[in-house]
Amino acid sequence: MAVHVSDSGAPMGPLRTEGFIAAGASLADVETRHTRLPFYSELRREQPVYFDPKLNMYLVTRYEDVQAVFRDPITFSMEKGYKATYASGFQEEFQAILKRDGGGFFKDGIMTDPPVHTRLRKLYEKAFTAHRVRGLEPRIRAIISAIIDKATAKGEAEVVTEIAGPITAQVICEQLGLDRTEVDTATVQRWSFAVVAQLGFMQDREQMEKNAATMCELQKYLIKQIKAREIEPREDLISDLVHARIDDDDNPVLTFEEKVSSVRAMLIAGNETTASAITNMFYVLATEPEIARKCRDAVEDERLINRFVEEMMRREPPVHGLTRMTSRDVELGGTLIPAGSHMMVMFASANYDETEFARPRDFDMERPNLGKQVGFGGGIHRCVGAALAPLGAQVVAQEIVRRLDEIKLEIAPEDITYVPSASNHMMRKLPISFKRRG
Repeated sequence: MAVHVSDSGAPMGPLRTEGFIAAGASLADVETRHTRLPFYSELRREQPVYFDPKLNMYLVTRYEDVQAVFRDPITFSMEKGYKATYASGFQEEFQAILKRDGGGFFKDGIMTDPPVHTRLRKLYEKAFTAHRVRGLEPRIRAIISAIIDKATAKGEAEVVTEIAGPITAQVICEQLGLDRTEVDTATVQRWSFAVVAQLGFMQDREQMEKNAATMCELQKYLIKQIKAREIEPREDLISDLVHARIDDDDNPVLTFEEKVSSVRAMLIAGNETTASAITNMFYVLATEPEIARKCRDAVEDERLINRFVEEMMRREPPVHGLTRMTSRDVELGGTLIPAGSHMMVMFASANYDETEFARPRDFDMERPNLGKQVGFGGGIHRCVGAALAPLGAQVVAQEIVRRLDEIKLEIAPEDITYVPSASNHMMRKLPISFKRRG
């Protein structure tokens, strides 16, 4: 019988599968985070807008309610929710450290509300084009192939540190135009963890201070890169962002503060979520051999590989939820939510809603409504890279099934541990074995 373990790897014993509401369960508890799907299912069925007592926020779990939040970004404010929960418990200290040692505290522009968000989104879309990614596709494919070949030479690998992390870090550095002799995989991962920790509600003061120092290092490096491209543009995404321009008489370009926060967001958000998505891809291919066979047999079929990626984002989304705050009293899912209330919109739960996706635990690449999955969020705040991310994921999927066969987990699924976070769902390690093809 498998031994269930905590985030740190310590044995935990039997996990709850029902009775979450009666027990006052919270995503702050490791046990609940390790049994998220039964927890989400009970909430959708019995209390779809659930007040999490330890996080002090409402969890929105049904697909139709999540869509209602997406449709009303003013009532359900991303900006207010983000500001209220960022660096939770240590905001003033955290901001002071970044202002003193990191060149400034730069709020994340993509997390603002209209009309500010509307302008920024137009500028991002000017810069973040499919042209940039497609132009780099041969180089991206070469990076991915080399990393997979190196990591899998011995017939076994640890996906997170040997494959997913290196692929993501190197590809993002390539897109942004960062020198990989200055910024290696470990550095990108360290920077990413420090930024993501401000959204996960799990850091103590000592961790906050360490993460703040790391973010200061990150910001000082990015400021140097941005200033260089202001003087001399290059063929990279940082230059595209720095010099993006829209028809706006008052604010046609990004301010310097917006440039720093935008480049930071592109580096970090893309790294953590993409690395998790690649890890989840290996998990699916290892635990669904029939899916792996279909992908291998149709590796050149872009439609099928794209649908594999889309269904993976539905069933195994890296981000399980993001925060909002109500700007007025509002009723949602039969629950009256007071103005100024914290919320977390649970993308993962919505993707498992039985009323929207039949047999949600099945991995079904032929679902007629795959495009309705919300793994990238939705509404005006849908991930700015959502149109491009599948391209990179498609390349990874193709190169995996071209090179590897009979992928198997070297750990029981229930013994996998995760980085502590109420928002993200990232595996710490995923050891696998396989046979090399050809």
